[in-house]
Amino acid sequence: MPTITESIPRPRDDIPVSERLRLTEIFHSLQGEADTVGVPTVFIRLTGCPLRCVYCDTAYAFHGGTWHSMDETMSQVRAFGIPTVCVTGGEPLAQPNVHTLLSRLCDARYRVSIETSGALDARDIDARVVRVIDVKTPGSKEESRNFLPNLTSLRATDLVKFVIMGRDDYEWSKAFVRAHGLEEKSQVLFSPSFQDLPPKDLAEWMLNDRLTIRFQMQLHKLLWGEVPGR
Repeated sequence: MPTITESIPRPRDDIPVSERLRLTEIFHSLQGEADTVGVPTVFIRLTGCPLRCVYCDTAYAFHGGTWHSMDETMSQVRAFGIPTVCVTGGEPLAQPNVHTLLSRLCDARYRVSIETSGALDARDIDARVVRVIDVKTPGSKEESRNFLPNLTSLRATDLVKFVIMGRDDYEWSKAFVRAHGLEEKSQVLFSPSFQDLPPKDLAEWMLNDRLTIRFQMQLHKLLWGEVPGR
């Protein structure tokens, strides 16, 4: 496997540093998760991620990518003619210029969300952006990377997502939600890890425990399976 340094493409000299984005892909699909599930959406997938969750389904975005300017990125988004945009990764916050991109998308009156691992500081994201913040469970093997100050700035429009691999993750997640009062701050989602936990099991645990947390499955995987760019 190539090293991260070897796989980073040479920056384009015609793009100022403050305007550079390293992208894996821009594509149009149905949103598979969160509060806009089923809504046609343009996805901007940024390259690179400092985490290595065991259930990751976008490892192809860890390396490579191509450099784009802000204007080029905005032009590609406009070409789809879709008002809803999701910025994702990899880990989009690993690229500092993502903040400029998010604000430019909002200024252009797109409905904008960002999907972040929860390991990096998401507090300074443009307030117009819906933040979908993962909380890493023990099963992910990245629990220690959770940046807990993110949870102090949650808004009612934000979503906090737990990807659950088994019963231990489920019990841990319930306790975490209670300890941090997450249901009083934002929407909370429990999602079964696609290849690790039968959805029916998680649904039954939640019903038996009378949880008011929202259960979700990944619509795009139900439709297309493990297909990159969906």
